[in-house]
Amino acid sequence: MEQADKTQAKPGRRSIVYYLVALVLISVVPSFIFAGVLIQRNQSAQEDIVETLIVATSRSIVQAMEREIAANITTLHVLAASPSLRDGDFEGFYDRTKLALDSTEAHLFVVNPDFSTFASTRVPYDTPPNQTSDVASAKKAFETNEIVVSDLVLGAVSKRWVYNILLPVDLGPYGKKLIALNQQADNFASALSSNSLPDGWNSALIDNDGRVLAASPGVANVGDQFSVFDPMAQRYAVGWQDIETTAGPALGVLQRSATTGWRLVAWAPVWTINQPLMTTMVFLIAGGFILLGLIVAAMFWVSRRIGQSVRGLARDAQRLGAGQPVAATRYPVSEIAEISEALAQASLDRQSAESDVRFLMREVAHRSKNQMTVIAAMAKQTARSADDLQGYVQAFERRILGLSRSTDLLLTHGRAGISLGDLIDSQIAAFSPDDPARVKATGPMIRLNAPAAQIMGMAVHELSTNAVKYGAFLGDTGSLAVRWKIVDDKLDLMWRETVGEKLPTSERTGFGTTVLKSMVGRSLSADVQRIYHDDGIEWRFVIPLQAIDPEDAAATPPAEEAAE
Repeated sequence: MEQADKTQAKPGRRSIVYYLVALVLISVVPSFIFAGVLIQRNQSAQEDIVETLIVATSRSIVQAMEREIAANITTLHVLAASPSLRDGDFEGFYDRTKLALDSTEAHLFVVNPDFSTFASTRVPYDTPPNQTSDVASAKKAFETNEIVVSDLVLGAVSKRWVYNILLPVDLGPYGKKLIALNQQADNFASALSSNSLPDGWNSALIDNDGRVLAASPGVANVGDQFSVFDPMAQRYAVGWQDIETTAGPALGVLQRSATTGWRLVAWAPVWTINQPLMTTMVFLIAGGFILLGLIVAAMFWVSRRIGQSVRGLARDAQRLGAGQPVAATRYPVSEIAEISEALAQASLDRQSAESDVRFLMREVAHRSKNQMTVIAAMAKQTARSADDLQGYVQAFERRILGLSRSTDLLLTHGRAGISLGDLIDSQIAAFSPDDPARVKATGPMIRLNAPAAQIMGMAVHELSTNAVKYGAFLGDTGSLAVRWKIVDDKLDLMWRETVGEKLPTSERTGFGTTVLKSMVGRSLSADVQRIYHDDGIEWRFVIPLQAIDPEDAAATPPAEEAAE
């Protein structure tokens, strides 16, 4: 632990927490920025939609108002065509007009050039004439001889805020008159309510004098002077515009009626329009900090688990370096657990390699002794058949060279696969007598992988050594027959020595016997038998072909099994 802490404290090194948190920030922060940009763009799109809706709604309100004005003008034209009016029968015209307007809230009256009124449907016909309360509009209608729609007027009879539609008519002998249709201003409230605006928006219909004909609840009453802002000073625009109201900055839409000149204004505080964006951004920021906090906390927890695992791996590596055994640990991270398993396997491999080294040392010592014995035996055998010193030296050198060729064979052909026949010949050649008839090796062409060749080479070497020491090669009359064949996906190899006299039976297990039984038997999964005959000894090896296949590189090295 102290070593791990020291490692973390070294300059230029940072804890895994630093990198995980940095990764989180690099991953999450741009996501929040991107989300903010998307929200802002969505807000802009929503504002465009609201702007379009407000413009369309305000225009719809103006059109509804203009339709009502147009309907009243049509009614005036129909009434002005009445025969009783043209004939000067004003009382008959009054009766018919009152009957026609009975189901409506409209009223009609006639204006004389002196601006006096009579035949008002609001009062009986014989009511004395009264002066009109809107002289300016009446004067304009007489002068222009065109229809005039007045602004708000406080009715002289009704004492309510109304507007008048004045139609000039020429009655011939009865003079020029104005047929006036009188409507209550609060009728326009239905037009505003039927074209509802989004929450937070207000609207007002204002005449040319700045008086309110209709307005949203709480804004103003009919006839009040509009005081939220000055609608007459606002410019006309296709969309909404910035407006400074008494309550603060706002966005508004201004529509003007071509028929009356009245203005329809719709507005909302800026904060109302921006509130969805601000609310969303607040939730995004708050949620972002909460999420970021949770992620960072999770990263700290994960980094702590990873850090503990990595420090555990460091301790395992230190034990491995010291040659101590390392056991696999079940770490929570699968990749780290795999490394732990690899370290544990490396520990086993190291221990196995050390066992191999010890075995090889024993093998070197054993072979050195055998080589000495073999060389001595070869010297004796060579001396028996030599007639002179030069012949003796040549024969002895030939046997020594044959011994070295067996080792060269393993080095030269181990990777491609070594011929079993060549391997047996190379190993026996160093020990065999001068008479070739005493040695026979027969069998089909079989190739061995390098591990199997090493094992079989050592086995044949041991058998040859024993033949020199105790068996067929000890005297001048013994013989050796080596035969192999394939039976049921197995290699059946027989080593049969024949001697002139019966060999003594012994159950003693020396290093050579260990090599034969342990290495061949266990490493190659072979069935190994040693059989004593009256005239010699026989070894039988039945080996699965899979264990010697040159394509199979997974054969167990010889030292591992022999060392057990």
